Amino acid sequence: KYKEFEKSVRVEEIDGVKLVKNLAVEMEDMFRKKAEATRRLVEAAEEAHHQHEENPELQYEYFNAVLINKLVGGKHVELGGEFLLEANEHFDDLPVNLSLNSDIVNGVYWSEALNKVFVENYERDPSLIWQYFGSAKGFFRQYPGVKWHPDEHGVIGFDCRNRKWYIQAATSPKDVVILLDVSGSMKGLRLTIARQTVSSVLDTLGDDDFFNIIAYNQEIHYVEPCLNGTLVRADRANKDHFREHLDKLFAKGIGLLGDALTEAFTILSDAIMLVTDGATEMYDHVFEKFNWPDRKVRIFPYLIGRESAFADNLKWMACANKGSRPFSASSRYFSQISTLADVQEHVMRYLHVMSRPKVIDHEHDTVWTEAYVDSALKDKDAPSLITTVAMPVFSTKNETKNQGILLGVAGTDIPLQELMKIIPKHMLGIHGYAFAVTNNGYILTHPDLRPLYQQGRKRRKPSYSSVDLSEVEWEDKDDILRNAMVNRRTGTFSMEVKRAVDKGKRVLKMHNDYYYTDIKGTPFSVGVALSRGHGRYFFRGNVSVESGLHDLEQPDVALADEWTYCNTDEHLEHRSLTQIQAIRLFLTGRRAHLKCDRELIQEVLFDAVITAPLEAYWTGLALNKSENSDKGVEIAYLGTRTGLSRTNLFVVPELLSNQDFLTAEDKEGVFNADHFPLWYKRAAEQVPGTFVYSIPFGSALENKISYRCSCRNPDEVGILSKEVLDCLQTGAVMNKLLQMGSFKRITLYDYQALCREYAGSNDSARSLLNPFSVVRWLLTEVIIFLLEFNFYSWWNDGLSVKAQRSPGNPITVPCDTEYPAFVSERTIKETTGNIDCHGCFRKMNATIN
Repeated sequence: KYKEFEKSVRVEEIDGVKLVKNLAVEMEDMFRKKAEATRRLVEAAEEAHHQHEENPELQYEYFNAVLINKLVGGKHVELGGEFLLEANEHFDDLPVNLSLNSDIVNGVYWSEALNKVFVENYERDPSLIWQYFGSAKGFFRQYPGVKWHPDEHGVIGFDCRNRKWYIQAATSPKDVVILLDVSGSMKGLRLTIARQTVSSVLDTLGDDDFFNIIAYNQEIHYVEPCLNGTLVRADRANKDHFREHLDKLFAKGIGLLGDALTEAFTILSDAIMLVTDGATEMYDHVFEKFNWPDRKVRIFPYLIGRESAFADNLKWMACANKGSRPFSASSRYFSQISTLADVQEHVMRYLHVMSRPKVIDHEHDTVWTEAYVDSALKDKDAPSLITTVAMPVFSTKNETKNQGILLGVAGTDIPLQELMKIIPKHMLGIHGYAFAVTNNGYILTHPDLRPLYQQGRKRRKPSYSSVDLSEVEWEDKDDILRNAMVNRRTGTFSMEVKRAVDKGKRVLKMHNDYYYTDIKGTPFSVGVALSRGHGRYFFRGNVSVESGLHDLEQPDVALADEWTYCNTDEHLEHRSLTQIQAIRLFLTGRRAHLKCDRELIQEVLFDAVITAPLEAYWTGLALNKSENSDKGVEIAYLGTRTGLSRTNLFVVPELLSNQDFLTAEDKEGVFNADHFPLWYKRAAEQVPGTFVYSIPFGSALENKISYRCSCRNPDEVGILSKEVLDCLQTGAVMNKLLQMGSFKRITLYDYQALCREYAGSNDSARSLLNPFSVVRWLLTEVIIFLLEFNFYSWWNDGLSVKAQRSPGNPITVPCDTEYPAFVSERTIKETTGNIDCHGCFRKMNATIN
């Protein structure tokens, strides 16, 4: 069939620079639309607050998102009236309300004006998901409405003011030193409250902030002794590390606050958070020496306990060092925390002070978060990653304009799956991919990012949102690619890479060319990796629309579910369309406002026509099989570079040996948002004219496989016995193959691994594990190596010798791992040799076809 169209076919070299710049423009446009929706929310909120007259007697009915549709005695509880909730596919099938908005408020009236803007934004851009306003007073208004569920203790732990999008939008990046009093008077409950206060302060710091913690009594103790006199980035790993050290502190001695303040001022910072149960003097001589008259460092005291004997001194410190809130109703210049329940609310107050310069200057900075899991979807089997665009909302009333009052933060979420839809996967080649990073080098999207792990159900890894680009592109030892993208440059880079596939069981070696540039209006950069060979050229063909549609709409044809041929999300009336239905409407001109990728569609039509004869061929095979029912063929399939696939079953679906094959359950076996199927990749790398045979790992021990290996009779050919298997497990066979050059050992690294660490053990799973800990298991599979002749790697933390000997219950912890992979040398066709197994020499003959 191809020969009919061969003259019209042309091969074009892909321009990587042009490709990545076009992709950046597409992403910029998508991000701009979300930012504009957020700006409309900000303008509406500020106008509504400006027009609103405070009324302490205001009676206001609203829905409480925790109580909606809750009945007691057959009647709706107060603030919990009937609220229509319907499952919506666009919002991951959560029950939501698109006509009303759920309020989690304390009686705030003016923000109801946002409901209209929520709806208008969604009508303008139906790809929007969650829109919301987080108030500085603690309430959270969200669209669409959804029911919130308390935990087993009846508590909703969510506080919008603790979310990264709120903190980043409300304040500028800040450097903070935390002083913690551990003198003898802090024993017992006071030290417990103090620890929780410090932990809550850490919660308010984001990846753009820096901090350190100093504990003091009669001596100065840096909580982390290795970091004396410096600040560290407030990422999750560092904050968790400091929290572990906080638990080791105990109270004793006397508190020399003057020395502690002196030490804190030696570290350049924006603020000093003082957590103590009292100050016997004002320490004005310290402030005069280090902070006056410029007062560049703010002081925020937190008085622990009910006593207020030293409250005036602490209030003075705050007021004299710009840590005051003189415009608050209570004129409180510090916070007094008497119980654990007070901690959260009191800690949050300092954010108002830190945000004051931004509020007074009315700097509506747009902020973007790193990738994280939507809290509304955290209980789903496969929660999706999102990024949030947020902006601060200020009071614009004349009487408060110069007081710097932050009303809250407005934001909207962007599923990173939306970015994947923009990526032209057909232009990237079989092994190519696109990726994006933040200005901190953290991955926004990358095919090798693994944010979840399986433990009964899929769970988030502890540091899933701060995986650095260098941890997946680890071959770039000098961070050339990472640094260029963090610095938002445009350029190219090239290196040899090794890619683990098939859940780490196989490895592909490639040479990648990288092209990268920044995404205007955001802190993100985007990159494209094209592998040399398949990724350098693009194949173009041309057929008529009529013939293409005819062959595309055949029952054996399917298109990649996660590829975007037509944008069916932009308009509500298109969401029920399949991609093939949308293509027909687009090509026949019946939906003029339907946006489609014309180039991709033209190529998929060409592939449909070229592969059409397979249907008749497979039908002939099926008829032949009916006469020879013992042939054993169950399914035939084909895939093309445009995401088109054809399949033909030779048995009823219930009789398939692998029920998941070519289904969405088989993630690596189908065309996905970020990769081609595994069988497609392996076939593409095979020597032309040869075949790829794939046998499930583990089948060698389940099936009878002949192998030439005997002790007394060198020519005996038999079935693998337990004795022979024991011989293989010692590693003798693989060692011999490595010695003879049939296989080559290479080393791989995984910086996103999870290891089992046993309580009470001194052996840590955090370091790189010994790669030879897996050899015993690996060598039981040597026969499959000889059958498949491909790359193979495997490592299992459960096989670690150290872990097996460790007592106690295992816990899962992040770790960096090193593990082996073995690649067959195709130039060696046949090898022979003797293997010493248990003092008995066995003859081995391996032939590679």
